[in-house]
Amino acid sequence: TDIALIKIEPEKKVPAAQLGSSKDMEVGEWVAAFGNPFGQSHTMTKGILSAKGRDLSEINRFPLLQTDAPINPGNSGGPLVNLKGFVIGVNAAIDPRAQGIGFAIPIDDVKSILPQLEKTGRIRKGYLGVSLAELDPSAANQLGLKEDNGALIAGVDKNGPASKSGIKPYDVITTFNGREIKGPSDLSNAVAD
Repeated sequence: TDIALIKIEPEKKVPAAQLGSSKDMEVGEWVAAFGNPFGQSHTMTKGILSAKGRDLSEINRFPLLQTDAPINPGNSGGPLVNLKGFVIGVNAAIDPRAQGIGFAIPIDDVKSILPQLEKTGRIRKGYLGVSLAELDPSAANQLGLKEDNGALIAGVDKNGPASKSGIKPYDVITTFNGREIKGPSDLSNAVAD
């Protein structure tokens, strides 16, 4: 999730940023990104919210906010704020192939994991004990399936929960806890949740 919670004990009262809501933001609204890009401390850049719900699972578990406010190395972890100064995201990454494509973790998702971070110091995720593979049309055909939706079990840890429940290699999981599974990442996310 790329989020850490740090406790500080300041010697005097310090100002704190107020957390807003990322779900209430609309594409096109103005935002500002704060951070220390390339060591240039106390920097602010401005832009708009370019998109919501960018699924970049290789970067982060949560779908991200996209902004054209310049974000550079050193901005990560800094706040993305709306015009009222409320934090609506945590700056996380850029697309290095382009200019003006930055990403932030939505603050609503950050707020959802804060209680667990505060209580345990880490995020506990579910674990099945399997390795997964894509179920492409060829594999689905070989397994006698009419559709190629689902997560193909490629291997099972003999001491893991999946093994104890009877899951075997070449099983295909299509639903998990009532949630439709279209591929391996859907299953990974459902189990982690």
